[in-house]
Amino acid sequence: MGISRTAIVYRESLDSIESVWRAASSAAWLNRCLFITPPWLRAWWESFGAGREAALATIRQADRLLGLAPLMVEAGEVSFMGDPEVCDALDFAVDPDRTREFFRTLLDHLRESGMQRLNLGPIRPDSVTYRCLVPLLEQSGCPLTLVDEDVSYEMELPSDWDGFLQRLGAKQRHEVRRKLRRLHEAGTVRFRVLDQPTAIAAAFPRFLELFRDSRPDKAAFMTAPMSEFFQRLARYLGAIGRVRLGLLEVDEAPAAMVFCFDDGDTVFLYNNGYDPRFRQVDVGLLSKLLSVQDSIERGRRRYDFLKGNEIYKQRLGAEPVPIYRCRAELRSGR
Repeated sequence: MGISRTAIVYRESLDSIESVWRAASSAAWLNRCLFITPPWLRAWWESFGAGREAALATIRQADRLLGLAPLMVEAGEVSFMGDPEVCDALDFAVDPDRTREFFRTLLDHLRESGMQRLNLGPIRPDSVTYRCLVPLLEQSGCPLTLVDEDVSYEMELPSDWDGFLQRLGAKQRHEVRRKLRRLHEAGTVRFRVLDQPTAIAAAFPRFLELFRDSRPDKAAFMTAPMSEFFQRLARYLGAIGRVRLGLLEVDEAPAAMVFCFDDGDTVFLYNNGYDPRFRQVDVGLLSKLLSVQDSIERGRRRYDFLKGNEIYKQRLGAEPVPIYRCRAELRSGR
């Protein structure tokens, strides 16, 4: 525990930080970043935390929670708990009225604990890290580098499917309709979304099979530890109602599946897989498109395709969001 002014840093465990999160879950700022919610942190840590030191913390002033710091320490560096391979964006969760006090307290605590370097990423330009911590580090004279690391794509959703189609260019609108027509000519088509924990658990092994079958690089990616991580995500986030597993069937055969997360406002397309036998009717792309349609029908406001510069995202009208990495020395350069 470290003290700065009247704010106090409390070291937390996965269990205690989840209790804090649940108790204060009505605060919207606690849920701005999917990839630092305690169920996600637990899934990642149980899968990949070996050899790393957890440094989870909360900062509070009297009875007021100022924020959560989902950190770990590895090789002398302080970083977010997670990694860019499976976490598309990371951040702190901070009360927007207390950002400066939160970060000043946290930096003092890290220095007092002997920490010398920050390595924070991936971060979005709308993250509290980018908007508040980076300027504070610069003002403090800390040697700092901020580099482009990747790009993510997202789009605002219209109120209905026709509105989505009308936003596309004429050529792309024609292509979407042509691909959907060809899909329905291939057999009896059904797209459904599984959102109950028991249904997700029953279908998830098939998702993993389709993921591996899609491409050789996906098969190589889905190692045993990665498979365990994906299953933990489905179980832990499914238990709090955040998972949407989209299933596209052709003549009752699973042709493609999409693994999504839903926070009630935004749907996040995390990954997908498909049966190569249906490749000629573009079930991989169309399962994503049908997920967009389902999200519109559910009244969601945004669809996030997450990281990756695949051309289909741009063709469907998504806009790029840069992803950065911030590295800083925790000493003053002045």
